[in-house]
Amino acid sequence: MTAGLSAEQLAELRQFDSPTICNAVELWNLRPRNTGYMNSSIKACFPAFPPMVGYALTSTFRSMAPPRGGDAYGSIGAQLDAFAAIPGPPVIVFQDLDEPCASATFGEVMCSTYKRFGAQGLITSGAARDLDQVEALGFPAFSSGVISAHGYCHIIHINVPITVGGMIIYPGDLLHGDLNGVTTIPAEIASEVAEVCREIARAEAIILDYLKESNVNVPGFNAARKACGDAINALGKKLRGE
Repeated sequence: MTAGLSAEQLAELRQFDSPTICNAVELWNLRPRNTGYMNSSIKACFPAFPPMVGYALTSTFRSMAPPRGGDAYGSIGAQLDAFAAIPGPPVIVFQDLDEPCASATFGEVMCSTYKRFGAQGLITSGAARDLDQVEALGFPAFSSGVISAHGYCHIIHINVPITVGGMIIYPGDLLHGDLNGVTTIPAEIASEVAEVCREIARAEAIILDYLKESNVNVPGFNAARKACGDAINALGKKLRGE
């Protein structure tokens, strides 16, 4: 895996919301604009929480029937051991293989464990539970819904490619998530994204500041919008070396 960002660089990325991160990544044209982010099936359990940033520790999960061997939580220790292979602070990401989802992927005990060992949050294509307790932990979580029971929950594979929210996630992918959704940040540009976010914010401020003026009109708005677009287009060309 590619070496991770420093704690300071990760903290910078947490200053921006996921839409701004997506806008910044788009400027490099490294991937189609309709890829690289989870669809609306994955929602923040705690929308008021600040952005979550970390590296994917991926797992597959089932709860419809008992595991063939071991207990329901027996693989959590293996997940914790796998933290060392992740480029930086992990985000636990589960693909629930049951269709439809049978029960909750996580609750208070799992999230308390993950947080204590340094995880930054959790994402599942399945369901959540113990929301009051997990919120009190201050542990960001994302899911497709809520189910009160844990069924026969068990982890099947760890650190394998998975699909969550319509997006393939590989072990060690850099993830950014907030109330707007979850996106990946390509490793090759990750160290530059925060500064580009700042430049985008400065460009967008041209329009926002104009709209705060006491007298506005359509020509003035169009001029501000053009100035903003020109600044962002110039930034994109610079990043792409054009």
